[in-house]
Amino acid sequence: MMYVRFPLSLRNVEDLLHERGIDISHETVRFWWNRFGPKFAAEIRKRRVCQWRGYRQWRWHLDEVFVKINGETHYLWRAVDHEGEVLEVFATKRRDRNAALKFLKRTMKRYGRPQTIVTDCLRSYRAAMKIIGIAPSHECGRWLNNRAENSHQPFRRREGAMARFRDVKTLQKFASVHASIHNHFNHDRHLNRRDIFKKNRSAALAEWRQLAA
Repeated sequence: MMYVRFPLSLRNVEDLLHERGIDISHETVRFWWNRFGPKFAAEIRKRRVCQWRGYRQWRWHLDEVFVKINGETHYLWRAVDHEGEVLEVFATKRRDRNAALKFLKRTMKRYGRPQTIVTDCLRSYRAAMKIIGIAPSHECGRWLNNRAENSHQPFRRREGAMARFRDVKTLQKFASVHASIHNHFNHDRHLNRRDIFKKNRSAALAEWRQLAA
């Protein structure tokens, strides 16, 4: 959990565990997150999807961010709901209509159709929405998509500690795991009172330990 949740390198996690009396190598940390990270993230995502299915999807915010892999530019698409919960991340080599269409279909298949979709002024979004038939629900503006823009920040901090990615497959895998674990432990500290935040944090940690058991 430490490696995915916090901006730490493999060797940082190795040193922290060594202080706690656990003697492992950084390659063991790499193996652990590759083996168990996707399983835990899938279980967290499954539980949250089951909860969201009972509620109407009000507003989504879609955005994409540039990611350099071996000197080549790739794109990480991100869908966020109106409360800042990361719904889906999707890595592609292009930023055209086909990529946007595939991203929208993938997200809507899991969460259903939202009432409103907010994006930036990228034309690929509108072209993809016309194919699906949801163009009337599309909104775009200069500051309307700040929620999606801000949701990139935790991932960007984590990317800096990892010294970038080696291929698209690794990017997709880590971004999905990071999004699920970030959602699980993100409790809007700035919006809740201290006692409420501590209860939510303890409940999230107890649920995490149940998943890891």
